[in-house]
Amino acid sequence: MNETFKPDEPAVEILEREQCFRGFYRLDRLHLRHRQFAGGMGPTISRELFVRHDAVCVLPYDPQRDCVVLIEQFRVGAMAKTDNPWLLELVAGLIDKDEEPEEVAHREAQEEADLELTSLWPITRYFPSPGGSDEQVHLYLARCDSQGAGGIHGLAEEGEDIRVHVWALEDALQAVKDGRINNAASIIALQWLALNRAEVRGLWV
Repeated sequence: MNETFKPDEPAVEILEREQCFRGFYRLDRLHLRHRQFAGGMGPTISRELFVRHDAVCVLPYDPQRDCVVLIEQFRVGAMAKTDNPWLLELVAGLIDKDEEPEEVAHREAQEEADLELTSLWPITRYFPSPGGSDEQVHLYLARCDSQGAGGIHGLAEEGEDIRVHVWALEDALQAVKDGRINNAASIIALQWLALNRAEVRGLWV
C-alpha cells in the first residue's frame, strides 16, 4: 500500500454503481477513483464488472495408481478461438448461498464424475480474471479411487453432457505441455501436483 496515504484515507472511492444486466450472471458498471503510486487519488474511471458466484475446481487424484480423473465438456467461450471447444477440465461448480467450498467439491464430483472423494487438499485460491470479474476460484486436490471411473455424467436439467477420463498423471502433464489441456484451473492444479507428488503420495498411499 502506498505509504504517502494516511491510514484513514480510502484506497478506493466508488462514486456510482449501475446494474447493466442481471440474469444467471450479472454485469455492473462502476465509476470509481483509486489511490495512485505517485500519491493522491487518480481520476474517475469507468469499469464494467462481471459479477458471479465464486467457483470450486477439483483435481481428483488416485495416489495408488498415480492417475487423475478429468472431465470433457463443451465450452461456449472456447468456440470461436479453438477448433475443439470440448475442453479437458477439472470437476467444478459454483458456490451457492450457505454452501462451503468443500461441500461443493463433494457434490460436483458426484454429479459430474460419479466419484466419491475421500480427502481434500487445498491448493490455492485465485482470481482468474480480476481485470473484469470478481470471481474467485477455490482450487483443490482430492483423493479418489479411479478404478471403474468413466462414462457420461452430468445433470440433464442443467444441460450438462460430461465425459469422464482417467489419465496417468504423466500423460496429463504431457497434455499440458502440448496445449491439449488449455484452461487455467487444470494447468495450475496439474503443475502443482507435479511439484508436490512425492509429498502427496507419502501421505495418501
